[in-house]
Amino acid sequence: MSIQEAFKVALRGLRANRLRSVLTMLGIMIGVAAVILLVALGNGTSARLNEQITSLGTNLIGVLQSRGSVATSGKTQPLTDKDVKALQQDTQGPRFSSVTPVKQASAVLAFQNSLWRTSIVGSSREYLTAFHRTMAAGNFYTDGDVNTSNRVAVLGPKPVERLFGGRSVDALGQTIRIGRQSFQVVGVLVPNGLNDDIAVMPISATRNYLVGGGDTVDQIVVEATSQATVPPTMNKITRILMDRHKVHDPDQKDFEVRSNLELLRQYTQVSDVLTLFLFIIAAISLFVGGIGIMNIMLVTVTERTREIGIRKAVGARRKAILKQFLIESVVLAGVGGLIGVVVGVGLSLLGKTLGASFGQFAPPELSAGSVVLAFTVSLCVGLFFGAYPANRAARMRPIDALRYE
Repeated sequence: MSIQEAFKVALRGLRANRLRSVLTMLGIMIGVAAVILLVALGNGTSARLNEQITSLGTNLIGVLQSRGSVATSGKTQPLTDKDVKALQQDTQGPRFSSVTPVKQASAVLAFQNSLWRTSIVGSSREYLTAFHRTMAAGNFYTDGDVNTSNRVAVLGPKPVERLFGGRSVDALGQTIRIGRQSFQVVGVLVPNGLNDDIAVMPISATRNYLVGGGDTVDQIVVEATSQATVPPTMNKITRILMDRHKVHDPDQKDFEVRSNLELLRQYTQVSDVLTLFLFIIAAISLFVGGIGIMNIMLVTVTERTREIGIRKAVGARRKAILKQFLIESVVLAGVGGLIGVVVGVGLSLLGKTLGASFGQFAPPELSAGSVVLAFTVSLCVGLFFGAYPANRAARMRPIDALRYE
């Protein structure tokens, strides 16, 4: 029997037992579709995270107050304006593109009858360039506003949505209450997907009207000149601040230096592990589907025992019997895998279309490699799990097979 004839026999067998064939292929269909869809979801989530972090700038470095190690003396120094100036005035390489102080708080914003609690960020004029933000409407506050503690604020998209119905133009020039003080809205930020629920104001206004704190800052954001200079820039920041804080042991420093580049690498690793985990879950479905194929092929071999005996009696070789049942198993898995590919690709494309309509949903990113891999694995599953039933059929003795009732 040629391979072409074996395929015809296999398809004839599938048509003869349609319901049984469909139920057998169901496990393979689900497994292949799950592999394609889950990998696409993992890729989409990874792409969204990478896009958001990259939009913030992979050459940004954050200096924060340490929450773990404490000096032997038990004393820690907060980050202050003097630390900011020490970094700004340093002229040795590698150079800093910008050094930006940040003071953080939380407050209730009120406009007419609308209330909304949001994050408050007090910073210098360099906030826009440091955090890679752009203006959707209006203007950012000036150095003069910082020097005079002017009560002006730039709102993120979320507060504008809650207080002004999402109309940026309507927010400009309006007076809102932040905490117990009145502030004038001078601008609205373009959304970036991460820090949209925010109100930015001069750092001096944040200290004078909301949180106090003297000359302390919660964070110092340093922008390196390039991604390649991030590691030496981090070392330089650590050295300058250790000298300022009179800390000699790096393990006892009272501040932490982190970079967005490190954060991106960590998220990438977590995303890769998540994608692998989802792939393993989907592979279990393929394994269960393979067991179903083995079971149905054993039933098929039993039902066709007399046929096997007749074929062997008229001269069919063991290799021919083995090839026929292997092809039937592979066809069964291949058809199921093909349907699973159609379902998986269809759901991925549908998810991407729906994801474009909902900003918070990371749309699936279809991968051609996962489609090819899933279909190839489905064929391998048919070959592997069909091997035992096919070998059992091939090893039958003609006399025993002909006697079977």
